[in-house]
Amino acid sequence: MKKTIVVSSVNLRKGGTLTILRNCLEYLSTLAQTGDYRIVALVHKKELAFYPGIEYIEMPWTIRNWLLRLWCEYVTMYRISKQLSPVYLWFSLHDSTPNVKAQKRAVYCHNPFPFYQWKWRELFLNYKIVCFAWFSKYIYRINIHKNQWILVQQEWIREAFLRMFRLNPKQIIVTLPASASTYCSSETFQKQHSAYHFLFASYGDIHKNFETVCRAAKLLEKEIGTDKFKVTLTISGTENRYARWLYKRWGNVRSIDFAGFMSKEKLYDTYAGTDCLVFPSRVETWGLPISEFAAFGKPMLLADLPYAHETAAGSGRTAFFNPEKPEELKEQMKRLVEGDTSFLKSLPETDIPQPVTRTWEELFKLLCGEASSC
Repeated sequence: MKKTIVVSSVNLRKGGTLTILRNCLEYLSTLAQTGDYRIVALVHKKELAFYPGIEYIEMPWTIRNWLLRLWCEYVTMYRISKQLSPVYLWFSLHDSTPNVKAQKRAVYCHNPFPFYQWKWRELFLNYKIVCFAWFSKYIYRINIHKNQWILVQQEWIREAFLRMFRLNPKQIIVTLPASASTYCSSETFQKQHSAYHFLFASYGDIHKNFETVCRAAKLLEKEIGTDKFKVTLTISGTENRYARWLYKRWGNVRSIDFAGFMSKEKLYDTYAGTDCLVFPSRVETWGLPISEFAAFGKPMLLADLPYAHETAAGSGRTAFFNPEKPEELKEQMKRLVEGDTSFLKSLPETDIPQPVTRTWEELFKLLCGEASSC
Protein backbone atom coordinates (compact mmCIF):
# COMPACT_ATOMS: atom_id res chain seq x y z
CA MET A 1 0.00 0.00 0.00
CA LYS A 2 1.31 3.43 -0.93
CA LYS A 3 2.12 5.85 1.88
CA THR A 4 0.34 9.21 1.54
CA ILE A 5 2.29 12.44 1.93
CA VAL A 6 0.22 15.64 1.97
CA VAL A 7 1.80 19.04 1.33
CA SER A 8 -0.41 21.95 2.39
CA SER A 9 0.65 25.22 0.76
CA VAL A 10 -2.49 27.18 -0.11
CA ASN A 11 -0.95 30.53 0.79
CA LEU A 12 2.28 30.31 -1.24
CA ARG A 13 1.91 32.35 -4.42
CA LYS A 14 5.02 34.50 -4.98
CA GLY A 15 8.65 35.13 -4.18
CA GLY A 16 10.90 32.87 -2.17
CA THR A 17 8.04 30.88 -0.63
CA LEU A 18 6.74 29.93 -4.08
CA THR A 19 10.28 28.82 -4.97
CA ILE A 20 10.28 26.62 -1.87
CA LEU A 21 6.96 25.06 -2.93
CA ARG A 22 8.21 24.40 -6.46
CA ASN A 23 11.47 22.85 -5.28
CA CYS A 24 9.62 20.68 -2.77
CA LEU A 25 7.07 19.38 -5.28
CA GLU A 26 9.75 18.88 -7.92
CA TYR A 27 11.51 16.44 -5.59
CA LEU A 28 8.26 14.78 -4.45
CA SER A 29 7.29 14.33 -8.11
CA THR A 30 10.26 12.01 -8.56
CA LEU A 31 9.30 10.22 -5.36
CA ALA A 32 5.70 9.76 -6.54
CA GLN A 33 6.83 8.24 -9.80
CA THR A 34 8.69 5.45 -7.98
CA GLY A 35 5.28 4.04 -7.07
CA ASP A 36 5.82 3.83 -3.31
CA TYR A 37 4.22 7.13 -2.36
CA ARG A 38 1.01 9.01 -3.07
CA ILE A 39 1.68 12.75 -3.06
CA VAL A 40 -1.21 15.17 -2.56
CA ALA A 41 -0.65 18.94 -2.75
CA LEU A 42 -3.09 21.53 -1.42
CA VAL A 43 -2.34 24.69 -3.40
CA HIS A 44 -3.78 28.06 -4.40
CA LYS A 45 -3.71 27.03 -8.08
CA LYS A 46 -1.86 24.08 -9.55
CA GLU A 47 -0.48 26.17 -12.43
CA LEU A 48 1.87 27.80 -9.92
CA ALA A 49 3.76 24.54 -9.29
CA PHE A 50 2.61 21.73 -11.56
CA TYR A 51 4.63 18.50 -11.61
CA PRO A 52 3.78 14.99 -12.86
CA GLY A 53 2.69 12.28 -10.46
CA ILE A 54 1.19 14.69 -7.93
CA GLU A 55 -2.53 14.98 -7.07
CA TYR A 56 -3.65 18.58 -6.64
CA ILE A 57 -6.46 20.09 -4.58
CA GLU A 58 -6.90 23.74 -5.53
CA MET A 59 -8.15 26.17 -2.87
CA PRO A 60 -8.07 29.72 -4.33
CA TRP A 61 -10.78 30.95 -1.95
CA THR A 62 -8.47 30.88 1.09
CA ILE A 63 -6.77 34.19 0.17
CA ARG A 64 -9.96 36.28 0.39
CA ASN A 65 -9.54 36.99 4.09
CA TRP A 66 -7.99 35.63 7.26
CA LEU A 67 -11.22 34.11 8.56
CA LEU A 68 -11.39 31.86 5.50
CA ARG A 69 -7.72 31.00 5.90
CA LEU A 70 -8.27 29.97 9.53
CA TRP A 71 -11.36 27.98 8.56
CA CYS A 72 -9.27 26.19 5.96
CA GLU A 73 -6.49 25.38 8.43
CA TYR A 74 -8.60 24.10 11.27
CA VAL A 75 -11.80 22.79 9.63
CA THR A 76 -11.37 22.10 5.91
CA MET A 77 -7.97 20.44 6.23
CA TYR A 78 -9.25 18.18 9.01
CA ARG A 79 -11.98 16.97 6.66
CA ILE A 80 -9.45 16.44 3.87
CA SER A 81 -7.14 14.49 6.16
CA LYS A 82 -10.02 12.14 7.06
CA GLN A 83 -10.90 11.69 3.38
CA LEU A 84 -7.28 10.84 2.54
CA SER A 85 -6.80 8.61 5.61
CA PRO A 86 -4.45 7.08 6.42
CA VAL A 87 -2.02 9.97 5.97
CA TYR A 88 1.59 9.01 6.64
CA LEU A 89 3.04 12.55 6.68
CA TRP A 90 1.28 15.91 6.66
CA PHE A 91 3.78 18.60 5.70
CA SER A 92 2.57 22.19 6.15
CA LEU A 93 4.70 24.55 4.09
CA HIS A 94 3.13 27.77 5.33
CA ASP A 95 3.93 28.41 9.00
CA SER A 96 0.73 27.32 10.73
CA THR A 97 0.05 23.81 11.99
CA PRO A 98 -3.36 22.68 10.71
CA ASN A 99 -5.79 20.51 12.60
CA VAL A 100 -5.40 17.16 10.81
CA LYS A 101 -5.24 13.39 11.33
CA ALA A 102 -1.82 12.08 10.32
CA GLN A 103 0.78 9.62 11.57
CA LYS A 104 3.51 12.26 11.32
CA ARG A 105 3.41 16.03 11.06
CA ALA A 106 5.92 18.69 10.10
CA VAL A 107 5.64 22.45 9.60
CA TYR A 108 7.94 24.77 7.64
CA CYS A 109 8.16 28.13 9.44
CA HIS A 110 9.47 30.50 6.78
CA ASN A 111 7.88 33.65 8.14
CA PRO A 112 10.00 35.86 10.41
CA PHE A 113 7.22 38.30 11.38
CA PRO A 114 6.93 37.20 15.02
CA PHE A 115 10.30 38.97 15.41
CA TYR A 116 9.49 42.07 13.30
CA GLN A 117 9.72 45.44 15.08
CA TRP A 118 7.13 47.42 13.13
CA LYS A 119 6.68 51.20 13.15
CA TRP A 120 3.49 53.18 13.67
CA ARG A 121 3.50 54.75 10.19
CA GLU A 122 3.36 51.26 8.73
CA LEU A 123 -0.22 50.96 9.94
CA PHE A 124 -1.17 53.46 7.22
CA LEU A 125 1.10 52.03 4.52
CA ASN A 126 0.36 48.32 4.98
CA TYR A 127 -1.76 47.52 8.01
CA LYS A 128 -2.02 43.84 7.01
CA ILE A 129 1.68 43.24 7.62
CA VAL A 130 1.52 45.07 10.95
CA CYS A 131 -1.46 42.98 12.03
CA PHE A 132 0.24 39.81 10.86
CA ALA A 133 3.41 40.72 12.74
CA TRP A 134 1.33 41.24 15.87
CA PHE A 135 -0.59 37.96 15.89
CA SER A 136 1.64 35.62 13.86
CA LYS A 137 3.38 34.43 17.02
CA TYR A 138 -0.02 33.22 18.26
CA ILE A 139 -0.78 31.51 14.92
CA TYR A 140 2.59 29.76 15.15
CA ARG A 141 1.81 28.61 18.68
CA ILE A 142 -1.45 26.78 17.82
CA ASN A 143 -0.76 23.03 17.51
CA ILE A 144 3.01 23.57 17.14
CA HIS A 145 3.79 20.93 19.76
CA LYS A 146 1.82 18.33 17.76
CA ASN A 147 4.55 18.35 15.10
CA GLN A 148 7.35 15.82 15.10
CA TRP A 149 9.45 18.33 13.18
CA ILE A 150 9.60 22.13 12.88
CA LEU A 151 11.61 23.49 9.95
CA VAL A 152 13.37 26.86 9.84
CA GLN A 153 15.95 28.32 7.47
CA GLN A 154 18.51 29.77 9.87
CA GLU A 155 20.09 29.05 13.22
CA TRP A 156 19.02 32.38 14.74
CA ILE A 157 15.37 31.46 14.09
CA ARG A 158 15.86 28.04 15.69
CA GLU A 159 17.23 29.72 18.81
CA ALA A 160 14.35 32.22 18.83
CA PHE A 161 11.80 29.41 18.52
CA LEU A 162 13.39 27.53 21.40
CA ARG A 163 12.92 30.59 23.61
CA MET A 164 9.45 31.50 22.38
CA PHE A 165 7.78 28.08 22.22
CA ARG A 166 9.87 25.92 24.60
CA LEU A 167 10.55 23.27 21.97
CA ASN A 168 12.98 20.35 22.02
CA PRO A 169 16.14 21.42 20.10
CA LYS A 170 16.18 18.05 18.33
CA GLN A 171 12.75 18.80 16.85
CA ILE A 172 13.88 21.87 14.94
CA ILE A 173 15.59 21.27 11.60
CA VAL A 174 17.58 24.04 9.94
CA THR A 175 16.79 23.54 6.25
CA LEU A 176 19.41 25.44 4.32
CA PRO A 177 18.39 26.61 0.84
CA ALA A 178 20.28 25.00 -2.00
CA SER A 179 23.41 26.84 -3.09
CA ALA A 180 22.62 29.71 -5.42
CA SER A 181 22.95 28.65 -9.04
CA THR A 182 24.99 30.81 -11.35
CA TYR A 183 22.89 32.00 -14.25
CA CYS A 184 24.74 32.35 -17.54
CA SER A 185 23.36 34.83 -20.03
CA SER A 186 23.17 33.80 -23.66
CA GLU A 187 25.02 37.00 -24.46
CA THR A 188 28.18 38.45 -22.96
CA PHE A 189 27.03 41.18 -20.59
CA GLN A 190 28.59 44.55 -21.09
CA LYS A 191 28.20 47.30 -18.56
CA GLN A 192 26.17 50.10 -20.10
CA HIS A 193 27.32 52.94 -17.87
CA SER A 194 30.45 54.21 -16.12
CA ALA A 195 28.71 55.23 -12.89
CA TYR A 196 29.02 52.99 -9.85
CA HIS A 197 25.92 50.78 -9.84
CA PHE A 198 24.08 49.78 -6.63
CA LEU A 199 21.14 47.34 -6.65
CA PHE A 200 18.43 46.47 -4.16
CA ALA A 201 16.45 43.48 -5.46
CA SER A 202 13.22 42.76 -3.61
CA TYR A 203 9.44 42.93 -3.64
CA GLY A 204 7.67 46.10 -2.52
CA ASP A 205 6.76 44.87 0.95
CA ILE A 206 7.02 47.35 3.78
CA HIS A 207 9.49 45.38 5.89
CA LYS A 208 12.00 45.47 3.01
CA ASN A 209 12.92 49.01 4.10
CA PHE A 210 13.37 50.63 0.68
CA GLU A 211 13.22 54.06 2.34
CA THR A 212 16.67 53.68 3.91
CA VAL A 213 18.23 53.14 0.47
CA CYS A 214 16.25 56.05 -0.99
CA ARG A 215 17.28 58.40 1.81
CA ALA A 216 20.92 57.32 1.50
CA ALA A 217 20.88 57.94 -2.28
CA LYS A 218 19.40 61.40 -1.85
CA LEU A 219 22.00 62.30 0.78
CA LEU A 220 24.80 61.01 -1.47
CA GLU A 221 23.49 63.05 -4.41
CA LYS A 222 23.82 66.22 -2.36
CA GLU A 223 27.48 65.43 -1.68
CA ILE A 224 28.81 64.08 -4.98
CA GLY A 225 26.16 64.81 -7.59
CA THR A 226 24.22 62.42 -9.84
CA ASP A 227 26.80 61.32 -12.41
CA LYS A 228 28.99 59.08 -10.28
CA PHE A 229 26.49 56.49 -9.06
CA LYS A 230 23.14 54.85 -9.77
CA VAL A 231 20.74 52.92 -7.52
CA THR A 232 18.39 50.38 -9.11
CA LEU A 233 15.28 49.20 -7.26
CA THR A 234 13.21 46.26 -8.52
CA ILE A 235 9.90 48.05 -7.90
CA SER A 236 8.12 50.48 -10.22
CA GLY A 237 6.43 52.58 -7.54
CA THR A 238 2.92 51.43 -8.51
CA GLU A 239 2.64 47.99 -6.86
CA ASN A 240 0.88 48.99 -3.62
CA ARG A 241 0.39 51.87 -1.19
CA TYR A 242 3.90 51.51 0.20
CA ALA A 243 5.48 51.55 -3.27
CA ARG A 244 3.43 54.59 -4.26
CA TRP A 245 4.55 56.35 -1.07
CA LEU A 246 8.16 55.60 -1.93
CA TYR A 247 7.82 56.92 -5.48
CA LYS A 248 5.99 60.05 -4.35
CA ARG A 249 8.81 60.93 -1.95
CA TRP A 250 11.87 59.81 -3.94
CA GLY A 251 10.70 59.38 -7.53
CA ASN A 252 12.39 62.66 -8.47
CA VAL A 253 15.80 61.60 -7.14
CA ARG A 254 17.81 61.30 -10.35
CA SER A 255 20.18 58.62 -9.09
CA ILE A 256 17.32 56.21 -8.25
CA ASP A 257 15.90 53.98 -10.97
CA PHE A 258 12.50 52.47 -10.13
CA ALA A 259 13.10 49.65 -12.61
CA GLY A 260 10.19 47.37 -11.66
CA PHE A 261 9.93 43.60 -11.45
CA MET A 262 12.61 41.56 -13.21
CA SER A 263 12.47 38.01 -14.53
CA LYS A 264 15.13 35.63 -13.22
CA GLU A 265 17.11 36.01 -16.44
CA LYS A 266 16.99 39.80 -16.34
CA LEU A 267 17.81 39.86 -12.64
CA TYR A 268 20.94 37.75 -13.13
CA ASP A 269 22.01 39.95 -16.02
CA THR A 270 21.53 42.91 -13.70
CA TYR A 271 23.61 41.19 -11.03
CA ALA A 272 26.37 40.76 -13.61
CA GLY A 273 26.34 44.49 -14.42
CA THR A 274 25.99 45.66 -10.81
CA ASP A 275 28.95 46.82 -8.72
CA CYS A 276 27.37 46.35 -5.27
CA LEU A 277 24.26 44.82 -3.69
CA VAL A 278 22.49 46.81 -0.97
CA PHE A 279 20.11 44.86 1.27
CA PRO A 280 18.47 46.89 4.10
CA SER A 281 15.52 44.62 4.95
CA ARG A 282 14.47 44.74 8.61
CA VAL A 283 13.62 41.05 8.84
CA GLU A 284 14.10 37.93 6.69
CA THR A 285 14.24 34.19 7.08
CA TRP A 286 17.03 34.07 4.51
CA GLY A 287 17.41 36.94 2.03
CA LEU A 288 17.84 35.06 -1.25
CA PRO A 289 19.38 37.97 -3.25
CA ILE A 290 22.30 37.95 -0.80
CA SER A 291 23.28 34.36 -1.55
CA GLU A 292 22.56 34.83 -5.26
CA PHE A 293 24.71 37.95 -5.52
CA ALA A 294 27.48 36.53 -3.31
CA ALA A 295 28.25 34.04 -6.10
CA PHE A 296 29.51 36.98 -8.21
CA GLY A 297 32.17 37.89 -5.63
CA LYS A 298 31.25 41.59 -5.61
CA PRO A 299 30.79 44.00 -2.67
CA MET A 300 27.64 43.79 -0.55
CA LEU A 301 26.28 46.30 1.97
CA LEU A 302 23.85 44.51 4.28
CA ALA A 303 21.62 45.29 7.24
CA ASP A 304 23.45 44.58 10.49
CA LEU A 305 20.96 41.92 11.58
CA PRO A 306 21.30 38.18 12.38
CA TYR A 307 19.71 36.94 9.15
CA ALA A 308 22.16 38.90 6.97
CA HIS A 309 25.23 37.74 8.90
CA GLU A 310 24.12 34.12 8.56
CA THR A 311 23.16 34.33 4.87
CA ALA A 312 26.37 36.15 3.91
CA ALA A 313 28.63 33.67 5.76
CA GLY A 314 31.52 32.73 3.51
CA SER A 315 31.26 35.84 1.33
CA GLY A 316 34.43 37.76 0.60
CA ARG A 317 33.64 41.51 0.34
CA THR A 318 30.90 42.52 2.77
CA ALA A 319 30.07 45.32 5.19
CA PHE A 320 27.10 45.90 7.49
CA PHE A 321 25.12 49.02 8.37
CA ASN A 322 22.35 49.95 10.80
CA PRO A 323 19.17 49.62 8.69
CA GLU A 324 17.62 52.57 10.54
CA LYS A 325 20.52 54.94 9.74
CA PRO A 326 20.63 56.03 6.08
CA GLU A 327 23.56 58.32 6.90
CA GLU A 328 25.64 55.24 7.76
CA LEU A 329 24.69 53.55 4.50
CA LYS A 330 25.43 56.74 2.58
CA GLU A 331 28.96 56.86 3.95
CA GLN A 332 29.63 53.26 2.90
CA MET A 333 28.23 53.91 -0.57
CA LYS A 334 30.39 57.03 -0.89
CA ARG A 335 33.54 55.12 0.00
CA LEU A 336 32.81 52.51 -2.67
CA VAL A 337 32.08 55.15 -5.32
CA GLU A 338 35.43 56.76 -4.47
CA GLY A 339 37.24 53.43 -4.78
CA ASP A 340 37.76 52.71 -1.07
CA THR A 341 37.05 49.03 -0.32
CA SER A 342 39.20 48.77 2.80
CA PHE A 343 36.16 48.47 5.10
CA LEU A 344 34.83 45.36 3.33
CA LYS A 345 35.53 42.10 5.16
CA SER A 346 35.60 38.38 4.44
CA LEU A 347 33.10 36.47 6.56
CA PRO A 348 33.84 32.99 7.94
CA GLU A 349 31.56 30.05 7.28
CA THR A 350 29.18 29.21 10.12
CA ASP A 351 28.99 25.81 11.82
CA ILE A 352 25.31 24.95 12.31
CA PRO A 353 24.50 22.24 14.86
CA GLN A 354 22.39 19.23 13.88
CA PRO A 355 19.73 18.55 12.76
CA VAL A 356 20.43 20.39 9.51
CA THR A 357 19.63 19.48 5.89
CA ARG A 358 20.86 20.88 2.58
CA THR A 359 18.70 19.05 0.04
CA TRP A 360 15.06 17.98 -0.21
CA GLU A 361 16.18 14.36 -0.33
CA GLU A 362 18.03 14.73 2.98
CA LEU A 363 15.01 16.50 4.48
CA PHE A 364 12.41 13.88 3.53
CA LYS A 365 14.63 11.03 4.70
CA LEU A 366 14.69 12.76 8.06
CA LEU A 367 10.94 13.52 8.07
CA CYS A 368 10.06 9.94 7.14
CA GLY A 369 12.57 8.33 9.48
CA GLU A 370 16.02 6.86 9.03
CA ALA A 371 14.70 3.51 7.82
CA SER A 372 12.44 5.06 5.19
CA SER A 373 13.38 4.85 1.52
CA CYS A 374 11.92 8.29 0.82
